[in-house]
Amino acid sequence: MRKHLTFLSALAVTVATAAGAQRPQSEIEPAVPSVEAAPIAYLIDAKSGQVLFSREADRRFMPASITKTMTTFLAFEWMEEGRLFPQQVFTVRPETFRKWHRVGSTMFLPADARVTVDDLLHGITTISANDGSIVLAEGAAGTLGDWLAAMNAKASEIGMTDSRFGTPNGWMDEGGTFTTARDLALLGQTMIARHPSKYAHFFGATGFEYNGIAQRNHDPITGVVRGADGIKSGFTNQAGYGFLGSAERDGQRLIMVVAGSPRGTMRNEAARKLLEWGFGSFDSKLLAPAEQRIATARVQEGSARSVGLHARGPVRIATPRGKDPKVTLSIRYEGPIRAPVSEGERIAELIVDIEGMPESRIPLYAERDVEVAGPVQRLVNGFVGWVS
Repeated sequence: MRKHLTFLSALAVTVATAAGAQRPQSEIEPAVPSVEAAPIAYLIDAKSGQVLFSREADRRFMPASITKTMTTFLAFEWMEEGRLFPQQVFTVRPETFRKWHRVGSTMFLPADARVTVDDLLHGITTISANDGSIVLAEGAAGTLGDWLAAMNAKASEIGMTDSRFGTPNGWMDEGGTFTTARDLALLGQTMIARHPSKYAHFFGATGFEYNGIAQRNHDPITGVVRGADGIKSGFTNQAGYGFLGSAERDGQRLIMVVAGSPRGTMRNEAARKLLEWGFGSFDSKLLAPAEQRIATARVQEGSARSVGLHARGPVRIATPRGKDPKVTLSIRYEGPIRAPVSEGERIAELIVDIEGMPESRIPLYAERDVEVAGPVQRLVNGFVGWVS
């Protein structure tokens, strides 16, 4: 059910100022980027979730080593929950060494090596360590099967509706592992939003040295595109060349996916062009700073009659540069909202409709707890509701 909640006047004024007269769509939309070398290409604004460019966003493909982003994200989640620690030490199992020693990209873990989670994650994110991914999965979950079950459960939890993971490192598994550009962009967006400090620590390095062996990162944008800091490239003969990447400039973060390129040089060029086009074609506008109340929602049978809603972080939107598109904001939620309500509970979505661009949605969360009202409070609420 679609509901409209009460906006703060400051936000309403901002939107009214941004909204201009109706114009033909052709005057609003920026020119299409030149990224023909990537059959699959997708670009979003990370702060608003707005889709800035989309080609074959829902086409399934094998992500190859981009799969390791999901392994990394699950590790971040378990760290946050206290189930995994950076200085925790895992031992390489003999079977794992025999199967993964020098197979594809590795960090050259010795047989029976004792290695920290911190080193494993740096090996995974920087030099795409196949062996490190397996050791992390087995050490953290106990068995590879349990880790894969957790990967898929986490993917489902965050809304990756068209992805499945059959390996923690993306090694070829006869099509058992697949994803889409839309799902990968959501993964990157969620990982950075939930774990900014971990992302900054483990991503964006140009190289990594372990056990006296130095290797460089094959990320095609870090150190090349201004503001770029990851995320993960991938290649197999079956999948071709792909990349999930991100960069931030002046408070605007973009996340992009290119996939299916026949050569690495073509993939790299497409990734760089797509990001540069995004930063050059859109302005990032602040609608509300972090923690500002965006709206209030009425609560039934609660100790309070309403609860404030805010986004996690600043609310920003991307608009075509040099244009003045019409901007419409609305709130959507499944109602009615009944007590109890927990602080941080996802309650609603801010729907951002910008002329000439796809609709985008920003989750809104409860500012505080609202308990179930006692008998006296219910009587007061009923009287106030009757006279108001």
